[in-house]
Amino acid sequence: MEVDCVLDAKASLGECPVWSAEENALYWVDILAPALHRLDPATGATRTWEMPHSIGSFGLREGGGAIVALRNGFHLFDFETGGLTPVANPEPDMAGNRLNDGKVAPDGSFWAGTMDEETMSKRTGSLYRVAPDGAVRRMLDGLIVSNGLAWSADGRTLFHSDSKGKLICAYDHEPGTGDLSNRRVIAEPSEEVGRPDGAATDMEGFYWSAGISAGVLNRWSPDGRLDRQVPMPCAAPTMPCFGGPDMRTIYVTSLRHNVAEDRLRAFPLSGGIFALRVDVPGVPVPKFKG
Repeated sequence: MEVDCVLDAKASLGECPVWSAEENALYWVDILAPALHRLDPATGATRTWEMPHSIGSFGLREGGGAIVALRNGFHLFDFETGGLTPVANPEPDMAGNRLNDGKVAPDGSFWAGTMDEETMSKRTGSLYRVAPDGAVRRMLDGLIVSNGLAWSADGRTLFHSDSKGKLICAYDHEPGTGDLSNRRVIAEPSEEVGRPDGAATDMEGFYWSAGISAGVLNRWSPDGRLDRQVPMPCAAPTMPCFGGPDMRTIYVTSLRHNVAEDRLRAFPLSGGIFALRVDVPGVPVPKFKG
């Protein structure tokens, strides 16, 4: 499959690509910059909003702006003024953790998990749901690095990974309440296959996972079969999202942070944003209703 670099961003830790169908634009973050970015793929025009703390993820809002997951909690962000309105800080006493991967659920709530940034080994991470009214609920705990959030097209299945636990799991999901049940392990990818990072789902129910340790994009079937593996022109892809007018373009972020010099020489576009065309469209990600 042909993979193109659409932006040689040289991001330290590029993550969380989000497609805006109304704007035909791609938003994404550099966690460590820290900043939220916008790319117009048709023109190459970019825009950047600097953040006061590391930004793990975000979701676009129905009323405009975004909900952002910063180191010090969830905030509403105004693109016009740059203003931040605090919503909640779910872990005020856990200095070794930070908010990581997040996504808007089919019911318009926003989900994001935390990770052990200090040692990348402690099971201190959790997964949180932010309801449209701002109420925050812990959905999962005992995680090392919460990652890989994606829902099936009918909203009834949630996929989730623990990057350091090397697990991809699926849960029955109840839209409206967010209740999770019937946990099952879909896959346990090795470092060689690709430790699971961010992810997205397509309309056939397959789960596209960034195999960060192997430099690949993996397509997993709902029953855990590795259906396809796409080598990426970067050392460490971090997260895919579907976009484009027909939702058949996958955009993939990547990182340069902590990549060895020899790997950067081999993959000089690391930290860029990439695009590839696929035959099955992706599941659209809604906007936060809060």
